[in-house]
Amino acid sequence: MLAPRQFAATDDFLVTGATGLVGNNVVRQLVARGRSVRVLLRGRGATVDRAFAGLPVDRRPGELDDAHSVEAAADGTAVVIHAAAMVHCGWRHLDEMRAVNVEGTRRIARAARLAGARLVHVSSVDAIGLRPDGGPADEETPPGGMPECPYVVTKREAEAAVLEEVERGLDAVIVNPVYMIGPWDWKPSSGRMLLEVGAGKGLFAPPGGNDFVDVRDVAVGILAAIERGRTGRRYILGGHPLSYLDAWRIFARVAGRMQPLGLAPPVAVRTAGWIGDVVSLFTRRERPVNSAAVRMSMLAHNFSSRRAETELGYTYRPFESAVQDAWEWFIDRGYARPARARTALAR
Repeated sequence: MLAPRQFAATDDFLVTGATGLVGNNVVRQLVARGRSVRVLLRGRGATVDRAFAGLPVDRRPGELDDAHSVEAAADGTAVVIHAAAMVHCGWRHLDEMRAVNVEGTRRIARAARLAGARLVHVSSVDAIGLRPDGGPADEETPPGGMPECPYVVTKREAEAAVLEEVERGLDAVIVNPVYMIGPWDWKPSSGRMLLEVGAGKGLFAPPGGNDFVDVRDVAVGILAAIERGRTGRRYILGGHPLSYLDAWRIFARVAGRMQPLGLAPPVAVRTAGWIGDVVSLFTRRERPVNSAAVRMSMLAHNFSSRRAETELGYTYRPFESAVQDAWEWFIDRGYARPARARTALAR
């Protein structure tokens, strides 16, 4: 393993997936630290303009399937942070997800190697296995316990693509965040769960659980991995282990909504997944509620971030403060309404 690297104040940083939850928070952390930031963008639009309003970033047009634009964007950079990915929890879109998550990552990794840059690849804990006994999994836990859906498979294959380039001389670190929530969730992505509960739709929580963390703490962890992470090494960026019921209770309290009534019966959850699969067959578009997503919601995702805490100095804030900041951000930008405003409108 190579020793941690030092970077000059004038070094350029390239971020992919910079309009996403992780990428946009990383960009903002880098800008706040006075770093020179490039972002690789597929196109233009209102989301792009909002995501980078007031930020001094160098916008580089390019696609992950275009090796030339990827290499041009990476040329002259000291660090590449690869946060772009296709996220879909279901059984479909394997070819499309392989094209983005695997082959796109392969091109990014090669471009970073050719540029002599350090790569931080943002993966997911879903690429790591779960322990049969339910204890916290770590970076060395072998695959297993997750449904072998395209997202899980392609995130695992993307890590393998990065490590292949490491064998060719790439200086790369892999980070595996848990379930993130926080501000600057423009799409939105994982914040949809908070929005659903905040809209009064969280009466019965799924029976599983997850580790929850503020995305800003993950962004700081990524920056720590740039400077202190060891080449070829994984780092789980973890958080608070909570059942979905406990997390939803916090969501409801922050949003001023009625508390969840309890857990959804497992048979009802499985049935909803099967119904989603059947409906998807007729509509030719996979529903968000499907058997893969349902299986994931019934698992206890439990991971240890001890390595990141020890080697990177990784820490994370109380979860309720993360939820509060995320909810206020959604309200300020029109994604959600305060509970009182909804009540007044209903009258």
